[in-house]
Parts: sequence; C-alpha cells; structure tokens
Amino acid sequence: MNVEVGGFFGFVLLVLDIWAIVKTLQSDATTAKKVLWIVLVLMLPLLGLVLWFLLGPKGD
Repeated sequence: MNVEVGGFFGFVLLVLDIWAIVKTLQSDATTAKKVLWIVLVLMLPLLGLVLWFLLGPKGD
C-alpha cells in the first residue's frame, strides 16, 4: 500500500499540522505531553492530526 499526499490536500494537511503543533505548544499540558503530541503529529501527519483533534490537550 503506497499512499502519497500532494498538491492542495498536502498543503492543507501541512497547514493543519502546523496549527496543531502551535495549539499544543500554547496548551497547559505538561512538557512531556506536548513533546509526545508534537512527535506524533510530525511522524504520522494525517493520523496524528486526527488523534490530536480527538484526544489532544485542550485549553489555552
């Protein structure tokens, strides 16, 4: 199974991943949790973003 992300969808995914990372850094979560979420989003861009949206740190 070979999945490639490119074009407009890839750009949108990149923007949303950056947004998720910024929101994670701004959250009240511990440093360890922030690092874990950022690594997850970077290593698995689509799945990490979905998991972050559903389970990630909430609040500012």
